[in-house]
Amino acid sequence: MTSARVGFVSLGCPKALVDSERIITQLRAEGYEIAADYEGADLVVVNTCGFIDDAVQESLDADAVQESLDAIGEALQENGKVIVTGCLGAKASGSGNNLVKELHPSVLAVTGPHATAEVMQAVHQYLPKPHDPFTDLVPEQGIRLTPRHYAYLKISKDF
Repeated sequence: MTSARVGFVSLGCPKALVDSERIITQLRAEGYEIAADYEGADLVVVNTCGFIDDAVQESLDADAVQESLDAIGEALQENGKVIVTGCLGAKASGSGNNLVKELHPSVLAVTGPHATAEVMQAVHQYLPKPHDPFTDLVPEQGIRLTPRHYAYLKISKDF
């Protein structure tokens, strides 16, 4: 069985780069592989640029937004399964709706910047976490050594 593979496109400033590094680190920690191209990916995450501060010069904003929208469109055309995150994901259109969803309604999910947990939640929804035989056998609550009807409460700590 092959591992789940995620393509990744990172656009924008150093802050977006840090978000990309965090998301990629989490993907790798959970057993996902990072695909080198769209064809080899099961889905693609696009970390966008598109300044959310209204004080930013409009011409710079328009260029960043267009570059991000083009990257999303290319990923959709080449792969079809796209999750969008980053500054552009938080941008509203003139009608007040999410700009990305309005222009690219087929994207799977859209999050804003600093949203590693939300991106991972969307990845898990559309591309289940790869099986890890070492950790997947451990129940969420941990291993219990007592019967179900027992519950110990730790109220002190020995030093």
